[in-house]
Amino acid sequence: MHRISAPILALCLFAVTFAVNLQAPLYPVYVADSRLGATAATVAFAAYVGGLMPTLIFLGGLSDRVGRRGPIAMALLLSGGATLLLTLSPGWTQLVLARVMLGIGTGLATTSGTAYMIELMGEARTKQAALTVTSSTSMGFGGGALATGLSLTVQGPSLTPISFWVLLSAVPVLVLTCVLLPRVGRPRRVPLVRLPVFPVGGAQYGVALALTWASTGMTIAVVPLLLAQNGLGGWSGFVIFLALFVGFLCQPVARRMRNAQALRIGLWLIPLGFGGLFLGAAFQSIILILLGTALTSASSYGFAYLAALSEVAMLSPDNRARATAGLFAYAYCGFSIPVILAGVLADRFGLVPAMAAFLVLQISLLSVLVIYRRRTVSPWLST
Repeated sequence: MHRISAPILALCLFAVTFAVNLQAPLYPVYVADSRLGATAATVAFAAYVGGLMPTLIFLGGLSDRVGRRGPIAMALLLSGGATLLLTLSPGWTQLVLARVMLGIGTGLATTSGTAYMIELMGEARTKQAALTVTSSTSMGFGGGALATGLSLTVQGPSLTPISFWVLLSAVPVLVLTCVLLPRVGRPRRVPLVRLPVFPVGGAQYGVALALTWASTGMTIAVVPLLLAQNGLGGWSGFVIFLALFVGFLCQPVARRMRNAQALRIGLWLIPLGFGGLFLGAAFQSIILILLGTALTSASSYGFAYLAALSEVAMLSPDNRARATAGLFAYAYCGFSIPVILAGVLADRFGLVPAMAAFLVLQISLLSVLVIYRRRTVSPWLST
């Protein structure tokens, strides 16, 4: 059982994150139903973070108390429940509720799953375990959007694509399989609610991950609206898949580097990636949009994600679940706050000006970070 436990756990993590962006190609339809413009998309996007952040902050260490399997099984049930809600009653209000459920599920799965994967694979393989987690979740985040995009291409316009039913069929089987996974270690007598841990030396990785994930958040939330405006809505699923899949392809390369080196590459790719996206939006070029999306993915889900997760896991061996919660708190602040602000700007000035403002802000923050770290003689940004 131990030999197949890690692949089964990876499949469970894939399924939870697969559900997160499963409905993303339908965002323009949900937004049109709400009559709230781009703000509707960002509110739904923020709802996901609204469910996720309290889970990370207050329940990041839950699996230390109750065991690893229970939170992951609950995450699978929440993912299935959110998808079932949108299947039976599609609409913007239901989307917001579903996104809250998906956020809670992601928070439970990522914190418990990272600690559990390292326990299953052993301390000596911490970086390999981190790679397994980042690979399965990256494929999940991107695969859901691609699956729905392909489903809509095959079956035509629909609010209940085949991809929804595939996930709903898989969830009960995965929940049962998850419950049957072996127990590695015993639950500890610790408080049920515990705040995240921010290990010494981990803040630089958290801030860097927030900067890189901000670009991905903009890609997932704003670019589908832009494509729909330009009659390119059929590309939405593929763009979101690309925004995550290229990162998956880069992770084996990042694994062979020192964490500081991989993180440095991720940071330098930030302006190149979103700069390409902005130019693609300004000139209505799908080629530039795809290129910018690919570079953004390499930055966020490729080099920065693996470097940050493996480094934080090694910095806090006794509190991995809570340290992972702390890292993702950084990441999702970057993932969500800029998107919400961009949505407000987009309704007032348009999508392209909002993207321009985001690019300027992102480059400014990156410059401040680089200057600060060089002045403090930090090795992770030096050559």
